[in-house]
Amino acid sequence: MVALVWTEWHGVRQPEAALAFGALIAVGEAIRCVEAPPALPGGSGVPDPRGEPAPVAAAGALGYALLGRLGGEPTTHGVLQVVTVVVAASLAGLVAPLALGCPVDPGHTARRVLTVAFAAICFQPLHRTGLLASWFGHSPYLVGYLLALLALTALCDAVLAAALARARTGWPYGPLLRDELRSLPGVAAAVCATAVVMPLTVAVAGLWPVPVLAVPLLLIQYSYRRYAGIRATYRQTIASLARSTEIAGYTPTGHAREVAALSRAVGRELGLSEPRLTVLEYAALMHDIGQLSLLDPVPAGATEPLPAAEQRKIALLGGAVVRQTGVPAEVAQVVERQADPYREQPLAARIVRAVNAYTELVSGPGAEGAAGAAALRALERLRLATARDFDPIVVETLATVLSRQVYGRPR
Repeated sequence: MVALVWTEWHGVRQPEAALAFGALIAVGEAIRCVEAPPALPGGSGVPDPRGEPAPVAAAGALGYALLGRLGGEPTTHGVLQVVTVVVAASLAGLVAPLALGCPVDPGHTARRVLTVAFAAICFQPLHRTGLLASWFGHSPYLVGYLLALLALTALCDAVLAAALARARTGWPYGPLLRDELRSLPGVAAAVCATAVVMPLTVAVAGLWPVPVLAVPLLLIQYSYRRYAGIRATYRQTIASLARSTEIAGYTPTGHAREVAALSRAVGRELGLSEPRLTVLEYAALMHDIGQLSLLDPVPAGATEPLPAAEQRKIALLGGAVVRQTGVPAEVAQVVERQADPYREQPLAARIVRAVNAYTELVSGPGAEGAAGAAALRALERLRLATARDFDPIVVETLATVLSRQVYGRPR
């Protein structure tokens, strides 16, 4: 509000630059929201809470924040005008998606405003007072300063993105922040590089190169959507394959999805990275596929009460089937080893086994009484079997997840 009032009182300085960069931000925001892929790779069929990246809008906003000269002349806009232009352009970019009935994300816009304001505060006062010119002039050190500033801005954006995802989902903050930091060398690096080149080019050549510099970012966004669509299709194929045991009557309807969703929540609580969570989810979806080799279905699909040798046989047969599907080899290893003593299992197999046992205990024919009482009895049985079968850390993490809204269950 302070920025809007200040800009209204003093007027927009160098309106041609504000209009050019504002139009770039608005177009980038509209492209991000309109015709976005239906399910970004966030796991369990849920859209990624971080949302689709908006490289065009982000690069335009950061480029305007770092704009010091325009066609050889120094710029006179300041931090408050930068905030005003970014807010106004971002809101303008949301008009078309709203008119078309597309979902919009105001949190994403607020995050961009905060990060761009941070970059503008670190650059504009030094530029307007002449300190940057006295320190670096037009030497390559100026480029180094801009790159360092944008790297710090990217870190701030990662912190905000993880905090926003934590507020929306309740997932642990540490793994979310780690995933954000790991993604920085990707799209964020291209955005920062373009945001440095853009003001340096505009300083000499004027505003005409701005749309040209946005073309590579448009290609990046298109490639991201293709990747997201492929990931969604790939997961749907695996989920369809996992349903084969349900269609054949070997497991209850929805059991694989239930185990996959809860396993992913437990894995996230334990701090697994996004790639390891994907392996865990795929293994949980297909953990019962070995039952297709049985002549007679197991009652209610519950494999936990079976003898250890029978469990091991089903696990090995399931791993052999999974290896023929083209999924990563780690998925087959998890499926194969889910019947081993937990001290010999990888963490993903420990999670799948504990979650599968819990799901069978609370929904099987032996479950009696209210849902809450059945859950407590199931957790107690898992705790009593932590000497050999179940990892006590995984069991306690499962209890923690079930007690929160992370998994979508009431307290």
